[in-house]
Amino acid sequence: MSERAIDPTVPPSGPGCVECEAGGGWWVHLRRCARCGHVGCCDSSPAQHASAHVAATGHPVVQSYEPGETWFWDYRREVMTAGPELAAPHHHPREQTVPGPAERVPADWRDHVH
Repeated sequence: MSERAIDPTVPPSGPGCVECEAGGGWWVHLRRCARCGHVGCCDSSPAQHASAHVAATGHPVVQSYEPGETWFWDYRREVMTAGPELAAPHHHPREQTVPGPAERVPADWRDHVH
């Protein structure tokens, strides 16, 4: 993996998926770009913004942005990978629901996941 794939000094972009927040969407789980801090929704989420960010930017490595999870995923090689501790915060707020945010998750959310 390129040294430029991860920048441990960059904080996350916020507590939720950038694009879902802007468009009123919702997510299942969150992923944080290890290069620029972009927080996007996972591939199980309806919009799959984390994967879209990887495709658009070429930033291949993400870290889970879920409480209690510290794993990294390399989209280019399609493998779990190691990485350094990234800048805080390390996960979305614990009070945030999964899926979330609660007020935007439809009652039939399971019918919309991948």
